[in-house]
Amino acid sequence: MYLTAETKAEIFAKHGADAKNTGSTEGQIALFTFRINHLTGHLKRNHKDFNTERSLVKLVGKRRSLLDYLKAKDVVKYRDLIKELGIRK
Repeated sequence: MYLTAETKAEIFAKHGADAKNTGSTEGQIALFTFRINHLTGHLKRNHKDFNTERSLVKLVGKRRSLLDYLKAKDVVKYRDLIKELGIRK
């Protein structure tokens, strides 16, 4: 399994307030980015996996809406997070 509890806690500890705060916007965006990167690698190997492709598109949409929310709330955090995660806009 690619996403263990330890990996998830590590992502939230780095980007959220702490490892137990799984509801923070920054932590959720970082988790979605991790999952998107994993699914992108999977689709490069399995280009006919249309269910995964649909899941990837849904995840990108969720991340985009969270990024829009964060941008409206705090532009500085938004810019820092995009730079840190390597998300281009």
